[in-house]
Amino acid sequence: MEGAEERFFVGTSGWNYPDWRGKFYPEGLSQKRWLEYYATQFKAVEVNATFYRKFNDRTYQNWFARTPPHFRFVLKAPRTITHLKHLLDVEEEIRSFERTASLLAEKLGLILLQIAPDTPFDLQRLKSALMAFNQPTRVAVEFRQKQWWGEETYGLLREVGAVLVNPDCPGHALCDRWVSEVGYLRLHGRRRWYFDLYAAEELQAIAETAQRMAGGGCREVYIFFNNTPSGFAAQNALDLQKQLALAP
Repeated sequence: MEGAEERFFVGTSGWNYPDWRGKFYPEGLSQKRWLEYYATQFKAVEVNATFYRKFNDRTYQNWFARTPPHFRFVLKAPRTITHLKHLLDVEEEIRSFERTASLLAEKLGLILLQIAPDTPFDLQRLKSALMAFNQPTRVAVEFRQKQWWGEETYGLLREVGAVLVNPDCPGHALCDRWVSEVGYLRLHGRRRWYFDLYAAEELQAIAETAQRMAGGGCREVYIFFNNTPSGFAAQNALDLQKQLALAP
């Protein structure tokens, strides 16, 4: 596809997994150099670690310095915002997170806002949280409960310009829906959560889904594999890049 190198951002959910040594990372490569190596193979990474803990400014500055100019980071919003406070009264937490995330400058692709499964279906609550971000258009929202999947929700995301995450996981089939100029496919595993290697024909279908999104109006499509055990995610991401004719 013309412009594929600029449209598709393929990667994995994290890069620092000890069991990837010898499967993705060369045996003799120091773990301190893994991010640099990762960035030679992919041009985007989804950072789940920011969901669990706060990182200091130097960490973000270090990530920026160790990656090439075209590289993109997607940062998962802290669980305090989504899973502890369930999007209520989170303006201070959002401002704090955005300040540190902004240290990535042009390498900050998106912020991933994963709505907790037990968050009540409340569009106004979601809208208030999204509008607390300086740039709602750079927030990608992942839902884990079926009540959120409907035209009311899609209309709200369109209204504020936020990105819809299309997950692939047990109980939810991958689709090619998008509501903005940015598409997002998040691949957790089809038969089992995380411990699942996608087959070649499944990767071909994922590639076709991404191509439809790009051909239908998405100027960028982010695609992340979250099936990280045993190096599955890295293997699948490399193979998908071949399907999309992307050079590492």
